[in-house]
Amino acid sequence: MNRESIDWRGPMVAVITPFDRDGNIDEANFSSNVRRMFDNRATGIVVGGCTGEFWALSHDERCHLFQLGVKSAEGRGTVIVGTGAVTVEETIQLTSEAERTGCNGALILPPYFVQLTEDQLFHHYKNISAAVNIPIMLYNIPGNAVNAITPALAARLADLDRVVAIKESSGDWNNFYATLVMVKDNIRVFCGPSSLYGAPAVSLGADGTIDCFPNIWAPGGMDLYYSTLEGRTAESQNLQATGQKLTELFTSGGRSLYPATKAAMDLLGYFGGNPRSPLMPLKGQVLKELQNGLVTLGILNEEQKPMPK
Repeated sequence: MNRESIDWRGPMVAVITPFDRDGNIDEANFSSNVRRMFDNRATGIVVGGCTGEFWALSHDERCHLFQLGVKSAEGRGTVIVGTGAVTVEETIQLTSEAERTGCNGALILPPYFVQLTEDQLFHHYKNISAAVNIPIMLYNIPGNAVNAITPALAARLADLDRVVAIKESSGDWNNFYATLVMVKDNIRVFCGPSSLYGAPAVSLGADGTIDCFPNIWAPGGMDLYYSTLEGRTAESQNLQATGQKLTELFTSGGRSLYPATKAAMDLLGYFGGNPRSPLMPLKGQVLKELQNGLVTLGILNEEQKPMPK
C-alpha cells in the first residue's frame, strides 16, 4: 500500500468524545457533532484521538467508539480511529477491531511514557503493519507521546506495507516541512496544527488537515483548507490569523486545549460537556476570558453569550 491506495484528502476533524452526566459516552451528541462537521464540508473525522481523550477511555469504550464513528458518519466521508497504545499487542488488538467495524484507517501514535530509540519505534510499527490489513496513518505528536517520529524515521516507516499517511502534529514548522519533503511521494501528509500553519502546509503540498478547532469553528476550520487550495489568498490569510489567535486563547491563561474545546462548544450552544479526569472543566475567570475571546474573534455573538458557570 502507498498514498495511491487511499483517497484521503482535505479537512478532517479530530472530534471530541462527549460524556453524559453519568460519565458515559453520549452517543446522541457525538453523532450530532459528526453530522455538523460533514454538513460544513469536512472530508472525514478522526475518532478517539487526543482530542477524543483516548487515554481516558477503557479498551471496550474505545472499541465502541469505533462502531459509533462509522455509524455516525453514515458513509459521508473517511473515518479514521485512534488505536495507539503502549504495547504492540494492544495496538494490534485495537487496530484489528477498527478493521472489523469498518473504519477506513487507524491513527497510531508511538508508545508513550517510555523513551524509545528510533530502531525500537520502527520495529513497533513494523510488527503492527505485519499483523493488520487496515491502512495506517502515523501520528507524530511528541508533546503528548514523548517519542517523536522524526523526518528520517517517517521516511523509513513510509516503506512499511500498511503505512499510507502521517498526521504531523509536532507543532514545529521545520519538522513538518522536512517530513513533507521526505515522504510526500510515498504517503499522504496531513497537517495537525492547521490552526498554526495550515495554509502554508497546504500551499506546499500537504494532502489535508486534521484539527480540533472545527468542533467550534465551522465552517472556518474547513474553509482554511479550501480557500488555500483554491487560491483565495486574502481569505486564507485571514482564516490563518484567526486560527493562530484561537490557539493562543485556548492554551493560555490557565486553559489547556481539550477542556477549552469542550467549554467553547458549550458556549456556542453545541454539547461539549466535561472532560474526563484528570482533566477538569473550565470555570470562573478562565471560562469568562475564553468567552470574551470568542466574542472578540467573532465566533460567539455578544447576544448569545450565556453566563459562565
